[in-house]
Amino acid sequence: MTEPDPRQADVRCDVCDCSTRVPGFGEQFGMLHAHWGYGSQHDGERYRVRVCESCFFKALAFLRQERRISRLFGDAQSGDLHFGLVARDEYWDES
Repeated sequence: MTEPDPRQADVRCDVCDCSTRVPGFGEQFGMLHAHWGYGSQHDGERYRVRVCESCFFKALAFLRQERRISRLFGDAQSGDLHFGLVARDEYWDES
């Protein structure tokens, strides 16, 4: 039995169902995942959502807006412009 050719794999966005393949660069997608543990409302549930670049940044914009609203009348100023960004110019995932 032969292994599937990775060049043939096509990861589809779980939100918009578009291909995440970027010609010449392979699959480019983000992931939202969770594994809820004991005591949580969703104990024992696991989630994995693969999203294309467009859907990822739409979801991030929504979360950023929710954060702004929840802090609307608070004293703390937040750096919402870079909300969630942990690295820049990191082209290879070396985590």
